[in-house]
Amino acid sequence: MAKYALGVDYGTNSVRALIVDVSNGDEIGTAVWNYETGNHGVHEDDRDVHLARQNPADYQKGFFEAVKGAVADAQNMAGFETAQIIGIGVDTTGSTPIPVDKDGVALALKPEFKGNLHAMAWLWKDHTGYAEAAEITEKAKSFPYLKKCGGTYSSEWFWSKILRCKRVAPEVFQAAHSWVEMQDYIPGWLVGKSTPSEIPRGICAAGHKAMFHTEWGGLPSKEFLTLLDPDLAELRDRLYNSTMTAEQIAGQLLPDIADRTGLPAGIPVSVGAFDAHLGAVGSGIREGTLVKIMGTSTCDIMIGGADTPDIPGVCGIVPGSVVPGFMGIEAGQSAVGDLFNWCVDKLGSGSHESLSEEALQLKPGESGLLALDWNNGNRTILVDPQLTGLIVGQTLHTSAGEIYRTLIEATAFGSRKIIERIEEFGVPVREVVVCGGIGEKSPLAMQIYSDVFGRPIKISRSAQTCALGSAVAASVAAGAHQTVLEAADAMTGYKDLSYTPNPDAVRVYNRLYDLYSALHDSFGIAGTTNDLSQVMKALLEIRREVVA
Repeated sequence: MAKYALGVDYGTNSVRALIVDVSNGDEIGTAVWNYETGNHGVHEDDRDVHLARQNPADYQKGFFEAVKGAVADAQNMAGFETAQIIGIGVDTTGSTPIPVDKDGVALALKPEFKGNLHAMAWLWKDHTGYAEAAEITEKAKSFPYLKKCGGTYSSEWFWSKILRCKRVAPEVFQAAHSWVEMQDYIPGWLVGKSTPSEIPRGICAAGHKAMFHTEWGGLPSKEFLTLLDPDLAELRDRLYNSTMTAEQIAGQLLPDIADRTGLPAGIPVSVGAFDAHLGAVGSGIREGTLVKIMGTSTCDIMIGGADTPDIPGVCGIVPGSVVPGFMGIEAGQSAVGDLFNWCVDKLGSGSHESLSEEALQLKPGESGLLALDWNNGNRTILVDPQLTGLIVGQTLHTSAGEIYRTLIEATAFGSRKIIERIEEFGVPVREVVVCGGIGEKSPLAMQIYSDVFGRPIKISRSAQTCALGSAVAASVAAGAHQTVLEAADAMTGYKDLSYTPNPDAVRVYNRLYDLYSALHDSFGIAGTTNDLSQVMKALLEIRREVVA
């Protein structure tokens, strides 16, 4: 009989479940459940644009609804039985830490904290701790903790969010016995290991976001944490001292959860990891492959050998965070799909489809526009959440379609910065693979990216690569495969469709990229003295040449 793995992907707006044949990657059942609270799952505060939280109640209900939907979908295939599902894998957004009590109950689920934004999960794109992140970066200069995460601490990460909570919501901080990353919270709940001391903690979140590394004995020292706040030093004892990789077993599925979903009780649940990292696994990552997971934001993932150098400005170089035995390299951009949505929603000029159609009629450089893609700050390579967006070259004739195309181009230029930074430090990028909704739905964006990179782009075969990567990890935990790379070989692949660079477009985009670099450095790097007086005129000149 065929054997199947279940991957569950917790995104920013929804939960996705996927049932996959472990022998060949055939996807036989899938379902999506949209979070039912907040604004598309995100709880916001009009008084603070940096705040973004989630309700943990959505996570639990989302598991039941998405998994039941995927099982029902799979049952449309003749001969399928739920007894054939051999394991479960989970991926989530991150860093998304949750304050919990001594029993592992999320504070937001307790009556006394109902509706309290600070007691909820602090979503990855919450930037309220930007001052705390800058403080961590400054005080870590005499310690080694930042050398594995690009040299700059981010407001998107674990410690800056907790320190921010201590300062703005001390009642929540005091009530929290511990903090648990969402990627660890879900598997712990599924297997009945919810108390903070027994929750299996994944290296992915620990290494990329919490400065955990065996080189200095795990989490940052109490000496360093005391410099930030003595209460953080005390909290360290209530966190964790060891981590696991995503293909290891977190525990066995609880009978009551199995009963509610139709799954077999006692099947292994693998250790949690971030969506991007398992999305890279679901895209068939290898050394030399850069996988772009493109959604509301973008994560760029690579793996390298033990000699992979520290790379300034990236989001972490962590052993085993993507594939055991390799260093996981993470970078990314804070606004990509979110930025395109902004254009559709705020300009009020149509849909993605209509703006894409208008943008497709334009040649590279024809709009006369150039943008910086920092509407939600810069994640890589500048690591600065207080940077904002910019559009240069607008006239009274500028259209919404021109702006839409320019924003896509800006995100491609930002992505090229990341590629160049990684290669600058000796890690070759031999191929680019894209997964996620944008790769699936926007040929316009993919062709622009290929032209800006001057490289071909492959598209992952699966439309659910993060969930597929979770299923790959589950298949190893369940013993169907010996290693993650072996499982990925069997279960992943590429679409027949790929994108190749157009030489004429490449030439124009190289000129625009030089102008983008001048804006990037002038607005993003202190002390830069580029002469920007010719940027607008250069854009007009490029436009005249293209139109002619």
